[in-house]
Amino acid sequence: MMRHTLDFGSPLPPGWTTLDDKHPYWGRFTDRFGFRPGLTEPDWPAIAEPTPSITFDLTAPADVTGAWASRFDAVNAEALRCFITEFPDDPMFVVLDWQHTCYRLDAAVHATTSDAEWRVPVYPNGDYYIFLREDLSEGTFGHPWEQTLCVYGERLLGSLGRTLSTWLPVKRIDGHRPDAV
Repeated sequence: MMRHTLDFGSPLPPGWTTLDDKHPYWGRFTDRFGFRPGLTEPDWPAIAEPTPSITFDLTAPADVTGAWASRFDAVNAEALRCFITEFPDDPMFVVLDWQHTCYRLDAAVHATTSDAEWRVPVYPNGDYYIFLREDLSEGTFGHPWEQTLCVYGERLLGSLGRTLSTWLPVKRIDGHRPDAV
């Protein structure tokens, strides 16, 4: 069962290391994607979604018991599978958690650890969560208020994007509504 860490006073799960406060990734991410946080619809999306990308609607039916929790676990598990299979020679990801500690994730170590906890999940459950390659060429951007997950980059679109599109509604393709593409 996939879980996320609720007690941030606990030791880091295997595969996770803390980035020091002087890391350059937030600045680089903001420069490249124009990150602008916002709680309301006029401010969304919070990034200039790149080409190629697919943004999925994560809204879970409120009247279905367990819908949110099952989606949370499924998205995180599928993202981890794709991180491993698409980047087997270098399964390292930079993980940004808006206004909180940021990390480096060795996805292979995380995947091979029994009952591994997500220090920051791919599925946004209260903040902006970003998983990206060192060069920012591939990744995910989770928006907690819009309830979306943007997947970008050729390899992640061919794996994570393809599988998520079999069961999650597509909100945008390359930053545009599907009916406008």
